Amino acid sequence: MSFEGLRAVPDPAVGAWIVPRLGHGWSAGGVVPRGYAAYARVLHPVDASRPLRVRTWAEVCERTGRTPSALMRWEDVTVPAPGARLPVTLAGRWDQVSTYVGTLDATVLAPLPDALAPSTGGQDCFHALWDGRGWLHGGDAVAVLTADDADDADDADDPAEDPAECRQPPAPAALREALAGPRLRLLPDRDHLLFRGPLHAALSIGEQTTPDHFHGWSPNLLWPADRSWCLGTDIDLDSTVVGGSAALVDAVLAAPGVEAWPVGEDDDLSPWGPPPDA
Repeated sequence: MSFEGLRAVPDPAVGAWIVPRLGHGWSAGGVVPRGYAAYARVLHPVDASRPLRVRTWAEVCERTGRTPSALMRWEDVTVPAPGARLPVTLAGRWDQVSTYVGTLDATVLAPLPDALAPSTGGQDCFHALWDGRGWLHGGDAVAVLTADDADDADDADDPAEDPAECRQPPAPAALREALAGPRLRLLPDRDHLLFRGPLHAALSIGEQTTPDHFHGWSPNLLWPADRSWCLGTDIDLDSTVVGGSAALVDAVLAAPGVEAWPVGEDDDLSPWGPPPDA
């Protein structure tokens, strides 16, 4: 399930329309093109690997005593308010929570194609992936697990000890073709591999680390052939932006399991801001 349903786009000129419409910095209209009727900010969830029953920024705010809002910053809402007794880092932030940066976790990405589908129909979509991900350029590396001498006899038949079982599967053809072709360049440090395929193929982008394990990565840009909407995830941001019609943004805001807020195209979504109110 790696790049299933996608094919490499040989000419990145199909994405040339984006750059002239990008606004400043990390504004909503700087992540996806300006000019759409409405925009939604989709917050990346709290890292599920942590042993806490906290998945949303609103739940973090409830614990830290902060007030959730459309333009809240992770660096602010994780600072406990006076009276909130939580373990903190040296920087004063709650040390038991983190969020995903640069990619939208599969738990939140999964419902989005269904929300976008009514505005997309059966047309193909363009899926752009930042080419700086190390796993994209991996080779035939082998990971070999070792055991203590005392356990060697017991583990002799463990398939995890077999290098053949640990070898990374070969890169799919679509990825190999994209890597060999030109890039879609949005900024000097934002070169993207470009693919074309169905909307729901966005869920197949990722690293097939073993034949049985798939680690998904969300596309950094996603738009339909008619350009009626665009989804963007900057590699340095902890939220994803969707621009489109008012109806499409309403569907994103209502998608199950998605924590999202309406924003304006000039709203600043940068990770850094003033300190939280005392």
